[in-house]
Amino acid sequence: VLSTVEGFVEQENLNAPQGIKLTLTQDRASLVQDRLNMLVKNGIQGLIMVFLVLWLFFSLRYSFWVTMGLPVSFLGALFVLPLFDVTINMISMVGLLIGIGLLMDDAIVIAENIASRMSKGDKPLHAAITGVKQVLPGIASSFATTLMVFGSLAFISGDIGQILRIMPIVLIIVISVSLLEAFLILPHHLSHSLAHMKSKKLSRFRQGFEARFSSFRDNWFGPLVDRAVDYRYLTLGIVFMMLILSIAVPAGGALKFVGFPDLDGDVLEARILLPQGTPLSRTEKVVEQLTQALERTNQAFTSSQPEQQSLVSNVTVIYGQNPDAYESGPHVARVVADLLSAEVRNAPLDDVINKWRDETGQLTDVISIKFTEPAFGPGGRPIDLRLMGYDLERLKKASNELQAWLNGYQGVNDLSDDLRPGKREFRLHLKAGAGVLGLDAQQVSDQVRTAYQGMKIDEFQIGPESYEVNLRLIASDRVDAEDLYNLSIAGSEGRLIPLSAVAEIEEVRGWARINRVDRQRTVTVQGDVDRSQANAQELLALAQAEFIPGLLERYPDIHFDIQGESKESAKTGQSIGRNVLLGLIGVYMLLALQFKGYMAPLTVMLVIPAALIGVMFGHLALGLDLTMPSMVGMASLFGVV
Repeated sequence: VLSTVEGFVEQENLNAPQGIKLTLTQDRASLVQDRLNMLVKNGIQGLIMVFLVLWLFFSLRYSFWVTMGLPVSFLGALFVLPLFDVTINMISMVGLLIGIGLLMDDAIVIAENIASRMSKGDKPLHAAITGVKQVLPGIASSFATTLMVFGSLAFISGDIGQILRIMPIVLIIVISVSLLEAFLILPHHLSHSLAHMKSKKLSRFRQGFEARFSSFRDNWFGPLVDRAVDYRYLTLGIVFMMLILSIAVPAGGALKFVGFPDLDGDVLEARILLPQGTPLSRTEKVVEQLTQALERTNQAFTSSQPEQQSLVSNVTVIYGQNPDAYESGPHVARVVADLLSAEVRNAPLDDVINKWRDETGQLTDVISIKFTEPAFGPGGRPIDLRLMGYDLERLKKASNELQAWLNGYQGVNDLSDDLRPGKREFRLHLKAGAGVLGLDAQQVSDQVRTAYQGMKIDEFQIGPESYEVNLRLIASDRVDAEDLYNLSIAGSEGRLIPLSAVAEIEEVRGWARINRVDRQRTVTVQGDVDRSQANAQELLALAQAEFIPGLLERYPDIHFDIQGESKESAKTGQSIGRNVLLGLIGVYMLLALQFKGYMAPLTVMLVIPAALIGVMFGHLALGLDLTMPSMVGMASLFGVV
């Protein structure tokens, strides 16, 4: 589709009149294409590396047929995925990338056992059949335990869970196809290929490698394992100490947790919200200030880009639209900037956002300007706090106090709530003497409505068309508030009375929008967090411990709730923990059947907690945050271990 659109744009530009040019903007298809290219690239690299490593231990033919299991498994999985309503998307491709490291295990075990049978003098066909039969129970058990964990992860709940559950589904399909290939196709190819293979003297390189590898195995690795067994309590103590340290890494704050990883995209936008009733001319001035600030930001970063390319390639202004405001009209707008591709530019998206925000500065009469990347994935806002009650004025005061406290922390940006002033209103309250004049509230409101909105008094037909006749004040008498005060109201006797004589007129500004949850009025405070300066999870935990209790004491009629990324992450995290526990119970039952005992499975499963050591310290060493996708990956690791 992308190439078709690009071709259309190119062709239209050739035929367009002078001064008119079509430009492709907000290209998100390239993100999927880049991930697909990464998948192909990593697949080829993995294929080559597996082939070279196998070649160190086996013959060329062995290595070739074992590595062929990778592309065959991928092709088979791509054929089966649509049957489970799984498409090629960002999440499914992550599953395929993880699968690259898991696919070859069964094939290597089968090939190694067939090679072992051949070295003992078996004929190729007999070696293939016997070799497969010998390892079948172990591989089947390994597959079943992996399936138990992956299968449980396919049922995780929550908005984030509904996205991440695609990963275990993809892994189950890929590993299943790989198992079929390893048992049904690989042995046949090996038996046929080895039957025509002639024995020949090993090359000098292979002889040297095998000698060095044997020396390492016998002189270093073997004695190390013997020492670990001899000093088993010391070994267990070291592993237990490392496990405690790995748990302390996130608990102590050295490893941060975020719902979803922060991936740089190629589109940035500013979402503008002004008070209702703001004329379009004022919104245009705000947009102009933002575009000028964006131009200064572009100039600041362009010099550091490859070949000094312009950081901002396109700017689009959209009036009457703001996804965060849930409103439309001349008081809202978006400024969308297309940037150089993340693979090309030398500017992190957070740096560009902060620079644009600084260049814009503070703008008067603007309710909020949110600098953000368009949402790409589940989870919600990092800060999403809901206050519930019945008194809107008290809810607004509590919201302002909460925002003031949050703004005191570095890294908190774009805070706002959804209880905003609406258009100016005139509220009429009848004076005490209005009844003497024969007027009630209904009569006064009907006459005011007729004066300003009109009343249908007749309808006539001209040919096939029907026309209504509406009566109301002329436009020149409906210009300002003074006209309303001087509006004449007909009394019961037909005498005209100024509206200000029978009613108190109060000019107020109401609320643009009132939200309700479970019949209670709500105010939601939302904001973003610069992850290089603060962590949303820690900030919200601090708020619940230090600020929220005092806020609820000052406003006892208000209730507090956490929404957004934190709530969804907690919901999905609990689901992952519950489902993994069920999966591990299934693993224990399978191992108990295989070992015909209850203690041996526990001994095997004690290895699973040790996987946390690599997970936690791996994240820490690479400078990565712990995220929901990494939690799913860690849970998947339990099935592989």
